[in-house]
Amino acid sequence: MIREFQEFISKGNVMDLAVGVIIGGAFGLIVSSLVADIIMPIVGPIFGGFDFSNYFLPLSSNVTANSLEEARKQGAVFAWGNFLTVLINFLILAWIIFLMVKGVNSMRRRLIAEKPTEPKAPPADIALLTEIRDLLAKK
Repeated sequence: MIREFQEFISKGNVMDLAVGVIIGGAFGLIVSSLVADIIMPIVGPIFGGFDFSNYFLPLSSNVTANSLEEARKQGAVFAWGNFLTVLINFLILAWIIFLMVKGVNSMRRRLIAEKPTEPKAPPADIALLTEIRDLLAKK
């Protein structure tokens, strides 16, 4: 059973998946920081100088707080601003991944186009028939 586990864990697909998940998590943090620290401070003033993440609708009369974190402690809230921030994070992440895939695809196409195409050797039976034809032509 331990041997089977070692075979499973050492397969390329499992390791590729693990690396992808770790890189994806780190990439998600970068995108979150990009949105929270760079994009939202620019977008906020354009739309009236507010931070989307603290906008919510209270669903309970007990909610009197001004920040989302405190409001959640007091009761149920409809956190539309936080959802909007997460949606913007997703769209930016999807756009960046699209650009990365597009770049990799164009690089692959360029490498394929640059690869010199060598004439393929004909199959053995065709080569033999060609040789016989040439010998008969000489006689």
